This record gives sequence, structure tokens and C-alpha cells, in this order.
Amino acid sequence: MQHRTTIRVTASAAAVIAAALSLTACQPGDGDAAAGKPARTPATATASATASSAATPAAETSRPATGGGSTHTGAPATSVPATSAPTSAGSGAPGGTAPACAATALAASAYQAADRPSGTGVGAAVIEFSNTSGKACTLKGHPTVAGAGNGSPQHNRPLSVTPTGTAASVRVAPGGKAWVKLTFVQVQGEGDGYCVSGAKPVAYPTLVVGLPGAGAHQVALSDGLFAECDNKVTATAVTAVKPS
Repeated sequence: MQHRTTIRVTASAAAVIAAALSLTACQPGDGDAAAGKPARTPATATASATASSAATPAAETSRPATGGGSTHTGAPATSVPATSAPTSAGSGAPGGTAPACAATALAASAYQAADRPSGTGVGAAVIEFSNTSGKACTLKGHPTVAGAGNGSPQHNRPLSVTPTGTAASVRVAPGGKAWVKLTFVQVQGEGDGYCVSGAKPVAYPTLVVGLPGAGAHQVALSDGLFAECDNKVTATAVTAVKPS
């Protein structure tokens, strides 16, 4: 009896071993390997690979390929404003960056122009503006002109101004000068003279000359009076070149 029991136990153990072998033969991937297919990665291996990939620094995953070209870092693009070269004050360019000349920064004077219409009157005059301040400033534009007496520039007679030339900013350094030229309708004849138009000539002891943004300035000729006809004058724009 004891012998038969031992046999049954041994047979039972054999059955368990056979079942285990059968179960092992059914593990996933064995059939693929037999068919020449790559083995399936277990779930634990996949999780390990995912964790390894997540731990890889961004700098290594975005290394640019050698040989030039754009580099993509994965960072959001930022807009860099364009910069321009700074403008240097006193660069010598017309106007530069100096402010407009104040009336108090200028001293004005007048003299007869060398190039003037034929006749017996003044014909043409040059108005000179000197920068008496300690800073550079700018002048621009055509003047306004009015005839006046010596002591009453506020009681003046505006002249009709015909502008000539293109207005441009003129930078005037401390102690520097700028000019405008005035050309009148010339008086003809001797004595009191006459006007070709038939009007009566007029002589003004002074003129009040205004510049845009730079105030009005009373000027007298160094020699004589401003004699003219028809209360008309042609005026250049402010210039950095002394007119003749």
C-alpha cells in the first residue's frame, strides 16, 4: 500500500511539471521568436524606456545638425526690435539734431547785395543772422518782410513776399551765421525816382524780418534806406551759403 501511494504522488508531481512546461511554452513572444519576429517588449521595459526618454535634457534633444541652417530649440520665438545707429548731434547734416533758434539767440543785420537789379534804389539786400548763444540751433524757411520806421517796428507795413528756392533746415553753430536775400522792385530815375508800375516809391529806414519759429528782427541798412516799389519783395529761404 505504501508503495502505491508513492507512485501516485510522483505521478501528480509529474502532472504539475508538465502543466508548468505547457504554460511556459505559451508565454507571449515565444511564438514571434519562432516565426522570426522581434520579441514583444514587456510592459515594464516600455515604462523604463519612457522614463529614460523623459529624463533626457532638452538641450540634447534639440542639438542642431552640423553644417549650418536654422537652429530650432523648441523655445517660443521672441521678437527683437530693430535698432538704428544713434544720430550724432553736430554731425554737419542740414539741421542736425539741434533745436530751432530762439529769437533771443539771434542778432540780425543788413547790407546791400552786390548782385541787384539795375536802377537807383537799393534793389536787393542781404539779411545776416548770427547765433549769439552758446549752443547750436537751426533755422528754416522763408522770411516775412515789413517796412517800418526807426522807432516803431510794431507799426509796420507788410510787403508781399514771393518765396524762391526750397526751404531746408540750416544748422547754425555758436558764433555761426545764416542768410536770406531780399530783392525788391527797383526804383528808377534820379531824385525821388519813380516806379515802372506808376506807383510812388517808398523808402523805409528799417525792415522787420521774421523767420518761422525764430521771431521778428528789426534791421537797418549799414548805408542808406530800403527804397522799393509796389511793396513787393522776392525772398530766398534761409541758407548756409552767403549770397552775393
